[in-house]
Amino acid sequence: MKTILKSALFLFLFAFSLQSCEDNDDVAAPADVQINSFIWKGLNEVYLWQADVPNLADNRFATENDFNNFLKGYAKPEDLFEDLLNKPESKYPNGDAIDRFSWIVDDYTVLEQELSGISKNNGVDFRLSRVASGSNDLVGYVRYIIPNSDASTKAIKRGDLFTSINGTKLTVSNYQELIGKDSYTLNLADYNGSAFVSNGKSVTLTKTVLEENPIFINKVITSGSHKIGYLMYNGFYSEYDDRLNQAFGTLKGQGVTDFILDLRYNGGGSIATSAKLASMITGQFDTQIFSKMTFNSKQMQGLSTADLEDLNVRFVKNLNSLNMTTVYVITTASTASASELIINGLKPYINVVQIGETTVGKNVGSFTVYDSETLTTKKGINPNHKYAMQPLVLKITNSANFGDYTQGLVPTYQQYESVLNYGVLGETTEPLLSNAISKITGNAAKKIQTDSEPLRPYVTDSKILNGLRHGMYLKTAPKAF
Repeated sequence: MKTILKSALFLFLFAFSLQSCEDNDDVAAPADVQINSFIWKGLNEVYLWQADVPNLADNRFATENDFNNFLKGYAKPEDLFEDLLNKPESKYPNGDAIDRFSWIVDDYTVLEQELSGISKNNGVDFRLSRVASGSNDLVGYVRYIIPNSDASTKAIKRGDLFTSINGTKLTVSNYQELIGKDSYTLNLADYNGSAFVSNGKSVTLTKTVLEENPIFINKVITSGSHKIGYLMYNGFYSEYDDRLNQAFGTLKGQGVTDFILDLRYNGGGSIATSAKLASMITGQFDTQIFSKMTFNSKQMQGLSTADLEDLNVRFVKNLNSLNMTTVYVITTASTASASELIINGLKPYINVVQIGETTVGKNVGSFTVYDSETLTTKKGINPNHKYAMQPLVLKITNSANFGDYTQGLVPTYQQYESVLNYGVLGETTEPLLSNAISKITGNAAKKIQTDSEPLRPYVTDSKILNGLRHGMYLKTAPKAF
């Protein structure tokens, strides 16, 4: 793209070709289709599957009038965006979707905050599941409480269950409306071994603009001769990179011999932060290739050797590194994107022992597309609206060119979180952490209450609902663009 020059050249040629077909056409997009024009041109330029969407073809429209009439057929920009995606999950919900992760917003300020871990949030991080396979009724499981939130001052904790909000039973058709409110009351429930039953308790919660520190737990666990570093990390937010490095400095200073990375609720984030975290875990692979990115054919065409080199993400030097040769990673069905990149990117270099559930399977990434001169920055941005897109623009592999994990990364040791025993995060009796410690020490995992009742079929979680989607993104487009 060579962002400014290539985007500007494309838009010029696009306008010129249409004008040459019909000299009387207006080259500038009419005011009533400015947003739709931005969506089409942005996706035509950078969307990963541009070549697979007939309506995004360069020669799709013979004249400017044809183009504008097409755009006028969509009253809502969001509808046009969805129609221009390659089999989006909204239209192919039964496992046939190709694009599961592109999205659009009507306010790029909110989007930028979400990518930094800032959201309107009451502080309850939860998972929603069907109460049984095939059922439309839902149950919520509280996974953890975010510090300094409204929920942190209320009588609610990890392991609490809820089946209703404001007295209305949660279902697949109403949960977004109920949870979308700024204030609501969770009606709590218990599990009696066969069903979820209201226990008469409730908690009223109010959302505030909340910034979540992704470094949730950072500690050393001593077990025999092992000093085990344990980091529960809940989001790849680049604004916290310095604090992440400081956390590793603390672990390094205590002489850890082993390391457990808990990504069970981490939906991803910055690709650059993922490379830094991998470098902190290791340290012995300075500047070697951590991962490789490829973009659509329009962007890859004509790139020089130097440009192609710029698409490699490398390990980072001069960080607090542990020099591990084995890492133990805890995962669930909420582990996605940059979290999966850590696992896949480290595998060619060190032993990665994955404990828990199969991950989401997101080997594609994005960057923010603005209605601006460059598309990839806010230079010369259109002042008439604040729409922006986060479309999928890249595929990513590790240094060995493996990136085929759209069905998720399968754990070395499968273990599901349990309804009856969530455990206390960070405690050695917590089932997943206990299992990881046992793999390190060779001792049997601590005997704890267990059951054969894993969490029910996953529907969504609070990070997705609060805008902190399963993300793997670049803060800025590569220099080659």
